[in-house]
Amino acid sequence: MSVTAENFSWLISNFVDDVPGVDHAVVVSSDGLVLTSSRDFPEEHAEQLAAIASGMHSLAVGGAKLFAKGECEQLIVRMQRGHLFVMSISDGSCLAVLTAPTADMKIVAYQMTRLVENVGHALTPQLRSQLREVIGN
Repeated sequence: MSVTAENFSWLISNFVDDVPGVDHAVVVSSDGLVLTSSRDFPEEHAEQLAAIASGMHSLAVGGAKLFAKGECEQLIVRMQRGHLFVMSISDGSCLAVLTAPTADMKIVAYQMTRLVENVGHALTPQLRSQLREVIGN
């Protein structure tokens, strides 16, 4: 794995470690594949979350276009035992984050925005390809 791919994966795990109440995170390609996930998130669960996030993201983007509401920036699903946040990164990819029920939603959303703004540009087609190769192995 290239240094850039390693750093990107490290940033996602570091985000989970540093933001209170965040349990897991995955970066999902536009076609629903896991590009990277946080440490200690079982691969099977990461793939399931990627499929869910990709589908929800696609529906929200399509709905925003259909009703001329601009770009879809973020989805939040409130569940009894936590939250699911999905945020656009670039070119159809997204960041999906699972939180504990006690997580401060404003802080999670703010930190996700910072992460996407600071590293979203690094998610180039070349990096996506490298991350897919690692996940595939």
